[in-house]
Amino acid sequence: MELFLGLLCLILLIIILLLVIKLLLLRRSADELRHEFAARLSEDTNVGIDLSTNDRKMKQLAADLDRQLLLLRKAQLRYSRGDQELKKAITNISHDLRTPLTAIYGYMDLLEQEDTSETVKNYLSVIRNRIQALKDLTEELFRYSVILSVDNHTETEPVSLNSAIEECIAGYYGTLKQTGIEPVIQMPEQQVVRSLNRQALLRILSNIVSNALKYSQGDFRITLEEDGTMQFQNQAESLDEVQVSHLFDRFYTVESGRNSTGLGLSIARTLTEEMKGEIDARYQNGNLIIIIRFPKTDLPS
Repeated sequence: MELFLGLLCLILLIIILLLVIKLLLLRRSADELRHEFAARLSEDTNVGIDLSTNDRKMKQLAADLDRQLLLLRKAQLRYSRGDQELKKAITNISHDLRTPLTAIYGYMDLLEQEDTSETVKNYLSVIRNRIQALKDLTEELFRYSVILSVDNHTETEPVSLNSAIEECIAGYYGTLKQTGIEPVIQMPEQQVVRSLNRQALLRILSNIVSNALKYSQGDFRITLEEDGTMQFQNQAESLDEVQVSHLFDRFYTVESGRNSTGLGLSIARTLTEEMKGEIDARYQNGNLIIIIRFPKTDLPS
C-alpha cells in the first residue's frame, strides 16, 4: 500500500512538473507573440510572426494574427491612398477656383464704377461680401491642402517659445488694439527653448490668436510655463462645452464664427502633432482655454 501511494505521489509530482514546464513555455510563447506583434505593427513588412514554440494552439493564434495584420495593412494602404487623393483633389479644386474668382472680383470693381441706383449698389455690396467670403475659403483650403500634402516642417531648430509668443502678439498688435483686447502675458524670465520648426510654430500661434479675436469678449490671457506648456485663455460665453470639443475638427464652425472656414484650429492641431506636441481645448466657467505642450527633446548641435 505504501509503495502504491509513493508511486502515485511520484506520478503526480511528474505531472505537476510537466504542467509547470508547459505553463512556462506558454508564458514564453505569449511574450514572444507580444513582442513579435508589436514589431510587425511598427514595421512595414509582410514577414509573419515567428514563434519558437511547437504548441499547436499558439501557432494557430500567431497565424490568425498574421491574417488580421495583413487585412489591417491593406486597409491602411487604401486609407493612405484615398487620403492622398482627397488632398490632391482639394488642392486642384481650390487652385482652379482662384482664377475665376479673381476675374469676378475684377468685374465687380468695374461694375461698382458705373452709375447705378442705390438698390443696385446694395446688391453689389452683398455680392462682393459673398465673393470675398468664397475667396477667403478658397485661399484657406489651398493653404490647408499644401500644409497636409507637403512635408515642410521636418527641419527644426532651437526656438524660444517666449520670443515666438512676443513676435506673434506684436504682429497682431493693431488688430488687438482695434478690437479693444489687451492681452495679459505671463512668462518665465528664462528662455523656454524647444527644437521646433519656427514657421510652423508661428502659424500655430497665429491661428490661436485669430481664434481669440473671434470669440473673446475683451480679455485674452497667455501663460507660458517653464515646462513648455502654453495656455491661451479668453472669456467666450457664446460657446459651450460641445462646441469647444469640436473646435479642432476640420470645417467645423459655430454660430458666432460662421464667417470662418473652420480650418484655423485644425491646421494648428495638425502642425502641433507633426512636431510631436499636444494641443487641447477646454471650456471652464465661460472661458475657452487652449493648451499646447511641446516635450523637451535634445536640441540640435
